[in-house]
Amino acid sequence: MTIDRQDIVAEARRWLGTPYVHQASVRGAGADCLGLLRGIWRALYGAEPESVPSYSMDWSEPQGDERMWDAARRNLTSKRPSELAAGDVLLFRMRDGGVAKHVGVVSETGAVPRFIHAYSGHGVVENALSDPWRRRVVACFAFPLEVK
Repeated sequence: MTIDRQDIVAEARRWLGTPYVHQASVRGAGADCLGLLRGIWRALYGAEPESVPSYSMDWSEPQGDERMWDAARRNLTSKRPSELAAGDVLLFRMRDGGVAKHVGVVSETGAVPRFIHAYSGHGVVENALSDPWRRRVVACFAFPLEVK
């Protein structure tokens, strides 16, 4: 089975308007940024690739562990941010020196790139990948497009 990048974007857009709920991953009921990504994965591939342990709002900040980055490397394909394409997963560092703990899915590229993410106080939204957001990107990944 082959997954099309537009299938990824379409599924992400189905989550728009879902309220922000920490650790949740239920379209229409609640999701955080990781929950959005998990929900997209389930819709496209079925079961999630690994179980997600309970996590706090600060993620792994006190320990300095790059847990989200490590999980992305295990389950997604690393690529250069300069090769950004619709359907790619962006990993963000929300403050200098902090761990990468926010993810979003690229919905449009070109002159005005956009991404979909779950953001505290806003829920699942689609935003411009503006300079302030772009400066926070630390990694880019692709979903596997070939499924066994």
